[in-house]
Amino acid sequence: MNSLQEFFAMGGYAFYVWTSYGLTFVVLLANIIIPVMQRKQFLRALALKQKRQ
Repeated sequence: MNSLQEFFAMGGYAFYVWTSYGLTFVVLLANIIIPVMQRKQFLRALALKQKRQ
């Protein structure tokens, strides 16, 4: 149990380490989600444009 606590404490640098992990995860997630949303928006606009013609 003690070694697990030491692992999560990261030698006293836990705040910085876990914050870095969290920010990295958020950026990676954004790099997946944002292009998917932009693609859907583009396809909707394209379909609407084709409907008008």
